[in-house]
Amino acid sequence: MKSGFVSLIGKPNAGKSTLTNTIVGEKVSIVSWKPQTTRNKILGILSGEDYQLIIVDTPGMHKAKNALSKFMMKSVEAGQDGVEVVVYVMAMDKRLDDHDLQYINKYAGEPTPFIVALNKCDEVEQSAILERITALKDIQGIDSIIPISALTGKNVDMLKSSLLELLPEGERFFDEDMYTDKSMRFMVSEIIREKALRNLDEEIPYGIGVIVNKYEIGKNGVISIDADIVCEKQSHKAMVIGKGGAMIKKISTQARQDIENIVEEKVFLNLYVRVKEDWRDSDFLLNQLGYNLKDLKN
Repeated sequence: MKSGFVSLIGKPNAGKSTLTNTIVGEKVSIVSWKPQTTRNKILGILSGEDYQLIIVDTPGMHKAKNALSKFMMKSVEAGQDGVEVVVYVMAMDKRLDDHDLQYINKYAGEPTPFIVALNKCDEVEQSAILERITALKDIQGIDSIIPISALTGKNVDMLKSSLLELLPEGERFFDEDMYTDKSMRFMVSEIIREKALRNLDEEIPYGIGVIVNKYEIGKNGVISIDADIVCEKQSHKAMVIGKGGAMIKKISTQARQDIENIVEEKVFLNLYVRVKEDWRDSDFLLNQLGYNLKDLKN
């Protein structure tokens, strides 16, 4: 029996959340084309007959600009504690830059086994993949370089096999039927935020958070959910609601459908929009929204 933790790190929009979902086979992390979608450290759990592979999906590495950004970078650091393997996910549709090399050299120099996953390899020519491998192959401490497509699943089984080879012998950390360590309240808040990210203009989503105020299962199995979408400005509130309430209805409908697919029950979802100015720099409001730095220190 093998078991252990694998941390996925990399720059924003490299495809770490998509890769987590593909490996686990369930929707664990929200996915968006916008960078810095993931804010918390999230565990995805894949259990087999003789293994349990626990994926730690972390926020993208970036320079912290506010209290929320600091929380996200602390999540990255916390995601490295006690893991058996570190995987640096690099998007092949972006050039190899000094930041990539800085991160790779840093983690390749650690004693923890280190893999580089070249993601989105289906979007570039084979020559570009070979060129990237050539640029990295002489860096000491990289155990393997694997071209993958998290979206299509290409070579993901190869990556999974490499991870399992590096896991130590051990017992399961979680029940076999668990695929994440997060509560349904957390999953609901993330799904709602994902739909907001996908539907709203680029300048708004970074100032959006979600608070689930009610999650109740009725006697008939129907789940009632009340949640607040929190934004920073009155002008943003109007955009989230949309003309005649069209945008908030669209977000609600898409989120409800995803939640119903997970819980396999009928869901009544009520969304409200609240304005909390500069919440990304308020420790109190960050805590309300589930971003607590103290949690990362424990």
